[in-house]
Amino acid sequence: MRRLIKSRRGFTLVEIVLVIAIIIILASVTALSVADILNRQKAASTSVQNAVSSAKENISVRENKLSAYGF
Repeated sequence: MRRLIKSRRGFTLVEIVLVIAIIIILASVTALSVADILNRQKAASTSVQNAVSSAKENISVRENKLSAYGF
């Protein structure tokens, strides 16, 4: 009776290929998410830089007006 029972060792080729396919799918989804996050960060950084430069221009204009009045 013991000879009829096969002991299973290791993984089949189908199981290994399936796991590799799942890992590739997860990696591609992660890469796309990271790329989207980096693009959003770059856009936000640009808008912040524009806001800072605009604020600096407004400050210099107001300083010039104040200096014209002797302050």
